Amino acid sequence: MERKKIAIIGVGLIGGSLALQLHEKKLSSKLIGVDSDPSHAQKAVELELVDEIMTLDDAIAAVNVIVLAIPVNAILKLLPPLLDKIDQQIVVDLGSTKSLLINAIKAHPKRGRYVATHPMWGTEYSGPEAAVREAFEDKAVIICNAHESDTDALEWVKAMYKKIGMHLLEMEAEAHDLHAAYVSHISHITSFALANTVLEKEKEENAIFELASAGFESTVRLAKSNPAMWAPIFMQNKENVLDVLKEHIAQLTRFKESIEKEDNDYLMKLIENANKIRRIIK
Repeated sequence: MERKKIAIIGVGLIGGSLALQLHEKKLSSKLIGVDSDPSHAQKAVELELVDEIMTLDDAIAAVNVIVLAIPVNAILKLLPPLLDKIDQQIVVDLGSTKSLLINAIKAHPKRGRYVATHPMWGTEYSGPEAAVREAFEDKAVIICNAHESDTDALEWVKAMYKKIGMHLLEMEAEAHDLHAAYVSHISHITSFALANTVLEKEKEENAIFELASAGFESTVRLAKSNPAMWAPIFMQNKENVLDVLKEHIAQLTRFKESIEKEDNDYLMKLIENANKIRRIIK
């Protein structure tokens, strides 16, 4: 596979982790970082995530591939003018929502140079220091509206993801956003809400720290996630997020009512039905 000069726009958790893999799998001949936060840019160089830092325009001119690893609201703003500036560079984004992005550049003459992807991996941490080696191994990556991308761009992106250990799925953007709301976005909202509930009701921070079990820690872990990343995701995927929230609230209400009415049989049925998830997640 031909090594390419690659620019990563946003050298935080996701961009930084990808940079480590691009280095180690010898996919890049040179890695250039672009970041609006000077401290992130400096740290990315210190940690050897990238070879050097450039401005966006200089990076565009210097590379063959441009990776967008920034919040989805920033991608939506940047993508159309970025396509205006490129020649034959490949542009790939790593955002968690897809429909708005794809619709924004649907009629762009250079639409084919863009490959819309969503690697299904992340942690609750952020910034270059949070970058993880082998982060994407054995994880899924969704490629959306693949037929709208140029063959050479699509094939290089697919080969890149395979080389870093990911398995590929193709999906239309609308389907992706729906499924992402069910299996990812609602998990984060639930975690944020649970953290707010505990912080509101339990005023003793030491009690939270001392008494929190592994179950609580695993459930609320996502509440430490970066708000600058997640608020735009919820807003861009508004309809699907509201749909899944409505169902989630209905499920919570069923638990509430069964406990209020001391309906042990119904409470048992709710829990037993939830246990069916074992068939899917071991």
